[in-house]
Amino acid sequence: MEKIIRPTSGYTALGIALLSFLLAIYTFYEAVTREYGGLVLVIALLFAVIIIILKGIIIVHPNHSRVLNFFGNYVGTIKENGLFFVNPLYTATKMSLRSENLQGQTLKVNDRLGNPIEIAAVIVWKIGNTYKAAYDVERVFDYVRAQSEAAVRHLAVSFAYDDLEDDSAEITLRNGGDEVNHILEQELTARLERAGIVVEEARISHLAYAAEIAGAMLQRQQAAAIVAARAKIVDGAVGMVDMALKKLSAENIVELDDERKAAMVSNLMVVLCGEKAAQPIVNAGTLYN
Repeated sequence: MEKIIRPTSGYTALGIALLSFLLAIYTFYEAVTREYGGLVLVIALLFAVIIIILKGIIIVHPNHSRVLNFFGNYVGTIKENGLFFVNPLYTATKMSLRSENLQGQTLKVNDRLGNPIEIAAVIVWKIGNTYKAAYDVERVFDYVRAQSEAAVRHLAVSFAYDDLEDDSAEITLRNGGDEVNHILEQELTARLERAGIVVEEARISHLAYAAEIAGAMLQRQQAAAIVAARAKIVDGAVGMVDMALKKLSAENIVELDDERKAAMVSNLMVVLCGEKAAQPIVNAGTLYN
């Protein structure tokens, strides 16, 4: 359990060390000028006091901390910045509380449907609990890197890359957006909490099919887009033909039998659905010749 402490101000201890140093110089001067040999012990004691005081003075910079340990026992954590004096026998471990960026390497994994993909993530994190970061894991930076890679791999195998093969998928890696990033952030929080890590943000920074299937998947996406566009064109053409026949019939412009209606529908569908502009042909004969 993390324990926040505020030790004695270091300025008082620094003042005592300075006075001890001046007193040691004066005592040395007295010992030399008056040949007082007994003052040598006093000088040695004064310098010992100075060394002890200086060893106990620590500086804590903004967004940094010191984890104090006394012969294997956790004493507490200093999170307030400034100059402090602690027990010289304490072991003070520096620990940064600033936000860190982790640009994960591009991983090659299979998505939920077994398609090989490339995925990478950017994670913003910081140390929230110094006790866990110092004593519950061996090396906190290596732990964050390994667990982040594991979380990204688990995210990739949990969802399909897109919905081309799985129409029922509500969330995919490609169109999930903020929801996928939120799921990644939740998993990272669960994995890194035991090390006292706070995950501030997690986002997918790279997502693509693996090189060996990228070309085939691109062709498939293009084909799906063409089919969707054709379906839209046909749907619109059918509506226009139906509107034309109804208007011709309602305004009694021309009477067409079923055969002529079928021919007209066929011609209109060719004109409306064709990729190239139709060439007009003037019929100089009758409607049936």
